[in-house]
Amino acid sequence: MAESDQDMWTPERDVTERDVRLARERIVPVAIRTPLLPSRGLSQRVGTPVYLKLENLQDTGSFKIRGAANKMLTLGPDERERGVVTVSTGNHGRAVAHVARRLNMRAVVCVPTGTAYNKREAIERLGAEIVYGGETYDENDEAAFELARERGLVLISPDDDPLIIAGQGTVGLEILEDLPAVSTVLVPVGGGSLVSGIGLALKAADGGKRVIGVSMDRAPVMYHSLKAGKPLRMEEEETLADALVGGIGAEAQYSFRLAQQLIDDFVLVSEDEIASAMVFALEEHHFVVEGGGAVGIAALLSGKLPETKGSVVVVVSGGNVDLPLLLRLAEAG
Repeated sequence: MAESDQDMWTPERDVTERDVRLARERIVPVAIRTPLLPSRGLSQRVGTPVYLKLENLQDTGSFKIRGAANKMLTLGPDERERGVVTVSTGNHGRAVAHVARRLNMRAVVCVPTGTAYNKREAIERLGAEIVYGGETYDENDEAAFELARERGLVLISPDDDPLIIAGQGTVGLEILEDLPAVSTVLVPVGGGSLVSGIGLALKAADGGKRVIGVSMDRAPVMYHSLKAGKPLRMEEEETLADALVGGIGAEAQYSFRLAQQLIDDFVLVSEDEIASAMVFALEEHHFVVEGGGAVGIAALLSGKLPETKGSVVVVVSGGNVDLPLLLRLAEAG
């Protein structure tokens, strides 16, 4: 896709595996290739080889840098001059702020008032303006849309954008290159861009590879939307997996449809299971993993993974956790 092609997307134009490969070429200067490491502890518990895809090691602490870079690197000179605005519970906003700083662009991030302090501080440290558009993600989504209209800013969607989805899909390409025989991939699901992008890459290589979405059991919007067959809005609930909180947008065009096509199964995990997974990652592997990034580990530790054969990859999507919180969880056992 040429840089000038981004306005040619229509809801009828599906994102393809080719778009994912083009995204990988584009984001090389910004997003690192993360390691795929075996987990002896999880492999012993599950009885099959388990690997961790460590997106928590990205410079911004999460996979979100991939999609943000792919989208923002395609912006034309006029759009870069205008600046960008987005909505985020933390990780996507940090990624947008990071890329904007590299490109010398203005960035505005709308965040819920309850967003974790460490995530807000990281966004501000990168030079972005923070706007509190309300208590919920959906309220801030509307605030970002209004700011784009009022200030002439370019709206950068966290999920429902073909370029964002293609950028996140580069995680899947790396998994396939490092472990061609992978059988099943567990992917944290919030708005759906990560699971959609990874699903595109995996299914293009082998339609028999399984993609399992994982989310918290507190207001998992995508899970209930898929069951209903249409995007839903739900009242948000406090959760350790704050990176997965928020709606998918009633007008979602791309991520919801791709999730319908590509997710083979869906697992929900409890707050206690997420906490145990975070502590497991710290004690077993010495990894700092946030709640949203630990849901795949939680699915395995709780025995909720549907029966599978062959190698399993768990996408550890982020590590931007409030350290005092993680220490409290570790002390509580």
